[in-house]
Amino acid sequence: MQSGPTGPPMPGARQLARGITATWWYTLTAVMAFEVMLVVAWTAVAVIEGQDSIARIVVGGGGLVWCASTVLLLRAYRHRDDAEPGIDWRLLLPPMLVAVAFGAAAGSLVGSWQLALMPFAQSLSLLNWPRGVRYRVTIAATLVLASLAYIDSSRISVPDEGPWWLAVVYTAILPVMTVSSLWWWDVLNTMDRARAAESRLAATQERLRVATDVHDLQGHHLQVIALQLELAERLMPVDADAGMEQLRAARGSVDDARQGTRDLAMSFRSVPLGDELANARDLLSAAGLEVEAQIAADAAQAPASALGPVIRETTTNVLRHGGGTRARLALRREGTDWCYLIANDRIAAGETDAEGSGLEGIRRRLAEVGGTLEVQREPDEFTVMARVPARPTTGEGTR
Repeated sequence: MQSGPTGPPMPGARQLARGITATWWYTLTAVMAFEVMLVVAWTAVAVIEGQDSIARIVVGGGGLVWCASTVLLLRAYRHRDDAEPGIDWRLLLPPMLVAVAFGAAAGSLVGSWQLALMPFAQSLSLLNWPRGVRYRVTIAATLVLASLAYIDSSRISVPDEGPWWLAVVYTAILPVMTVSSLWWWDVLNTMDRARAAESRLAATQERLRVATDVHDLQGHHLQVIALQLELAERLMPVDADAGMEQLRAARGSVDDARQGTRDLAMSFRSVPLGDELANARDLLSAAGLEVEAQIAADAAQAPASALGPVIRETTTNVLRHGGGTRARLALRREGTDWCYLIANDRIAAGETDAEGSGLEGIRRRLAEVGGTLEVQREPDEFTVMARVPARPTTGEGTR
């Protein structure tokens, strides 16, 4: 086996090969059909020439064994991108020996130099040669087989018609037909790998962009928070009120950083609104609440980028602070607005303080797209209603 630099297989090589399995089976079937047809033709030649039964068995049966052995060469060719550079003769030597043995036996019995060399020449065409070498090998094999066909015709008296000329002609062009089939497989395989490489590159670029955005966002907020905390540390001994003001400002900066991170994450996340509503209903039901849902038939047209975060945040509020036994969900079109409503039947003590940050964040998010948030606290029910324009005035719009 030739030595060369080794390394891990190309990522996804085997998966990509499986992705175009049908094309590979067409290629394998075509090559095997060429070989079987030649074995049948040469067996017919042996029968017409009056060869004994041993010669017919060797040509026919031995030919089928040789055809089966070439499957090993084809398998190695298919997975050549997952293998080390060069030719692994330890794996390919058995089918090569079968080709030599079959060619020597069949060629001597039929009396044809072309038949004697054909199996070996075909096996050479199936090897994983370096780029450009296989075509030179194929051209050389074709010329040699054509020359041997001329020598056979000058040495042996053959009929003008019949399977002899079919066998002679197809034997001479067998390497060319084989390489043509493999070339088509190579083209499709290369295109498939190129598409996969392009997808991986696009994913890598997107991850780099996200990482850059997160770094810029968090870097800015962390720097501001660090300065505010440092200023608070200096002011606390001399002016406690000013120091506390800086601490509150730092807390506000933390909220801004958290909200900015959430908004950034949501800008890359696109979940269908129907899935958001289904998830909300399932979560509330799993928590033991009796859920009533009224969803408009055309709810898919609602702006998911604006309402999706609202659905998730309000569902979390109900689970965290509600403590009731029933809940209502509704999404409907009202004029030029989409209205989303969620209500639960009881408010736990202390909920007002706990819910403030979440609802305030929802209100800010809706304001950015021209929407509004209404909160109704009744003795037996707590209701949150969000309205957004069918086409938000800013932002992404409907996804």
